[in-house]
Amino acid sequence: MMNNQLTAPTKIPHDIKIVAEREAPPSSFGVTGMEGLGGSSNAMTDSLFKGQGGPKVKAAPPTKVNISAGVSSGLLLQKTMPIYPPIAKAARVQGTVVLQATISKSGMIEGLHVISGPVMLQSAAMDAVRSWRYRPYLLNNEPVEVETTVNVVFTLGG
Repeated sequence: MMNNQLTAPTKIPHDIKIVAEREAPPSSFGVTGMEGLGGSSNAMTDSLFKGQGGPKVKAAPPTKVNISAGVSSGLLLQKTMPIYPPIAKAARVQGTVVLQATISKSGMIEGLHVISGPVMLQSAAMDAVRSWRYRPYLLNNEPVEVETTVNVVFTLGG
């Protein structure tokens, strides 16, 4: 080593040398100052690593889960088609309205709001989606509220 920096070896040695004890890493680990706290074995690390001595914690299920639009469409039981607003038809407005929705534990739509889409189509999309019904999403066999996006596509025929 030069100036306390490591350098790459210039050649591969032909023989393997045994590392002297003064160069070997310490055989035990721990925190400095903890030497006298556990006798020959460290009781603190023993109980931590063997899962003893700590409180038993059981994670509570989440109150709301995010799911993709694809997953939520698989749970859809009743879908009401939106009514194309006459003014939007006359103006030849078409596109996709993206809505953020919460599906309740019972499968009803709650907390519906618009993320994006043509303004002329947003109200019709929301009116339709409010009446949609879903099969409850189950997590550990318990129904939970889910947050998802719903895409409502409006297209003008021919």
